[in-house]
Amino acid sequence: MRAPLEVADVFRDGEARFLSEYGHTLSREQRQVLRAVIRCRTAQLGGHVVQQCDDCGHQRIQYNSCRNRHCPKCQAMARAAWLEKRESELLPVPYFHVVFTLPHELGPLALQNKRVVYRRQRSKKLKRLQKTLTGYHHQRPARLVDAKVLWSSTSCPRHGRFR
Repeated sequence: MRAPLEVADVFRDGEARFLSEYGHTLSREQRQVLRAVIRCRTAQLGGHVVQQCDDCGHQRIQYNSCRNRHCPKCQAMARAAWLEKRESELLPVPYFHVVFTLPHELGPLALQNKRVVYRRQRSKKLKRLQKTLTGYHHQRPARLVDAKVLWSSTSCPRHGRFR
């Protein structure tokens, strides 16, 4: 049985190509995250013997984690606890998660000027969304509880996510 594909596997397989194409646009922190996720729970970070067979001497090693806050392996338990806590805070009303993408032509500009580009796009998109939702609800104003621009987990400059 083949092990499931992990984010680290994708990063590891595409690292050279990604860095050759986009490496010049990455900040020091982004490079550190990439390296941490790739090395997480591998021999590169060291480890310790967890179990050893008394008959043949085979050892099971548990490798150290990177503990980076962006690492999906390290943060799985924290993420689950956070989600559970957030679910208890939800109101008994329908919610919608809306995602806006930037035009392809703005990608390079967004990589270099995230704050300016996303702030401008955010205000335009939210006004359009408010107008659309108000029309959909028969002239009753729609309520936007929270709207944020988040850097995408896909490493693609086109996908700023509004929440």
